[in-house]
Amino acid sequence: MKFVRLIALVAALALLAAACGGDTATAPIELDEPGAADDAAEAARAEEIEAEQEEAMEDEAVEEEAMEDEEAVASDMRIVSLSPTATEMLFAVGSGELLVQADTNSNYPAEAAALATIETFPLNVEAVAGFEPTLVLSSAPVEGLDALGIENMVLPAAVTFDDIYTQIEQIGATTGQVGNAAEVVANMQADVEEILSSVPEREVPLTYYHELDPTLFSVTSATFIGQVYSMLGLENAADAADPDGEAFGFPQLSEEYLVNADPDIIFLADTRCCEQNAETVSARPGWDQLSAVQNGNIVELDDDTASRWSPRLVEFMRTVVDAVAELETVGAN
Repeated sequence: MKFVRLIALVAALALLAAACGGDTATAPIELDEPGAADDAAEAARAEEIEAEQEEAMEDEAVEEEAMEDEEAVASDMRIVSLSPTATEMLFAVGSGELLVQADTNSNYPAEAAALATIETFPLNVEAVAGFEPTLVLSSAPVEGLDALGIENMVLPAAVTFDDIYTQIEQIGATTGQVGNAAEVVANMQADVEEILSSVPEREVPLTYYHELDPTLFSVTSATFIGQVYSMLGLENAADAADPDGEAFGFPQLSEEYLVNADPDIIFLADTRCCEQNAETVSARPGWDQLSAVQNGNIVELDDDTASRWSPRLVEFMRTVVDAVAELETVGAN
């Protein structure tokens, strides 16, 4: 009996082992592999990055093709500029080589001055067309160009700095120099911000008279020139002469008006055109009554930088700030 029981026990153990072995083969135990989920996520992210890079490369290729097309169009351009400001902007954005001729006032830079032969008063449109331009830049519409099939880009006198920046960008876009134009604007904005940060606060603003010519034409705060002075904390003595803007911000003053206004500072923007300076102003009849003359507060400006809304307007701003600071220092001593 014991032997039979032993045989039965061995058989039972064998059947149990076989049963366990069957379960192992048909339903293996699944073990979690460390890092498997992380590897899958990394692989998915890698595919996503690769797709983004491919898309970026495609966009860059499209952009480069567009820029090449713009440059190809620009390379065929022939530009005539009838605006000194537009001429300066053209060279500032790197498109000066497209200029074939300019007006006689386009004296900057030197490369432009060599092409400045066109008289604008009166303007001979046929003579302009003789240079075979594909584009004419001007500060006011030029009659007759449309009939000749010549494009006319009008860049009117700026009123705000945003107007200036927009015109620079327009010239850059038209001549295939978008990037350069953006850089010019960014640099100009940075310079303006730096200059304005150096302007001291005054309890009582200084007043000024800005002279355009010896016949006493001036500017009000409604002009871009006047706005520059306003930004620098100065008060315009000519504003009351054109309260309604009937003179478009460029009133002609009288000596009596100036004596009554008695500005603290006189800025001369007619030193080149009309050979005016501190001595000639001081010698004018009756001007010895002006405080600015008595105190020697006469600032001689460069006519061009003080009248053009080009990137060189920053030079005008620096000149005014430095001159006022020097006058205030001398006055304090």
